[in-house]
Amino acid sequence: MSENTDLAAIESGAPTSDQGAFGGFMNIVAAIGTIWTFLLMFLIVADVVGRSFLSMPITGVAEIAAHSIVAIVFLQLGAAIHAKRMTRADFLIERIAQASPSAGALFEAAFLLFGAASLALIAWAGWGPTVSAYTGREFFGVQGLFTIPTWPVRGIIVFGSALGTFVFLVQAAEELKKLASDRAA
Repeated sequence: MSENTDLAAIESGAPTSDQGAFGGFMNIVAAIGTIWTFLLMFLIVADVVGRSFLSMPITGVAEIAAHSIVAIVFLQLGAAIHAKRMTRADFLIERIAQASPSAGALFEAAFLLFGAASLALIAWAGWGPTVSAYTGREFFGVQGLFTIPTWPVRGIIVFGSALGTFVFLVQAAEELKKLASDRAA
């Protein structure tokens, strides 16, 4: 299996160590998601131990886990986009770029703009429900047993989507600038 691994491709796709202040911000937001993941793991383990050995389950773990997974994904989305780690068909983009660098840059810019549009739609669609959840004091869980407000998770979805949109737009602008300089040369 290791003989089929293209180490040069892996190393070339690795993010640079100098990502600037914006990259640092993306990494901080992603780190919050990572810390949240570890806390969630500890909560789940504590619930399993409490449930299995002490007959004392922790109330609300299923609700917390369900909403946490969504929040964690959106917290780490911007860093994944910034590091160019979003899932896509690189083999196709690379072949197009080898045949025609201009077409490759145009294809890459189109991919990035489509990603920006998709995340912008998620942010736009999530804004109203986030405000309604905050003003209407919306909660999830079982009333009287365990409830948590929904607006923080909804807000993280809007924030992560907006941040991802911005990163996609910055990268698209870079690709279009590259395309313009290739055509000028």
